[in-house]
Amino acid sequence: MYSLVRRYLKTAIVFLAVGLLIGVWMQAERDLLGRYPGAYERSAHTHAILVGFVMMMILGVALWLFPRPAKEDARYTPALAETAYWLVTIGTAVRIAGELARPFAGSLAIGVATFAAGLLQVIGLGIFFYTMWSRIRPVGSAAREAKGERF
Repeated sequence: MYSLVRRYLKTAIVFLAVGLLIGVWMQAERDLLGRYPGAYERSAHTHAILVGFVMMMILGVALWLFPRPAKEDARYTPALAETAYWLVTIGTAVRIAGELARPFAGSLAIGVATFAAGLLQVIGLGIFFYTMWSRIRPVGSAAREAKGERF
């Protein structure tokens, strides 16, 4: 497992921890203080878990397990996979922070930063799947399917 894959997976675990802490905080406020979490807190929790943990884990495992790029493949570049990592990581972290800050300082600047962070997430995911698209191909299964093997 090479370093970029490890970075995706470890970052996913950090986002899981952040999401779980936000979840515990929301539950404590609800169950102990009678205050139900607002839309921004729910959004921060959702993005920490679904984008930060689930998507980063999926991206890291895909990068690790998908077939290596073909020698003539000009579409896949490790630099794009790393760019995607940084865009999704920064976008998700800023989005979580922005969502949590909104109830306390609902300024337009925080709203713009949170929206921009969401765009970084989308762009990062788009770049990742663009660069990985050519790696979604049959390697050994094509030969087995040609011989009539069914999966």
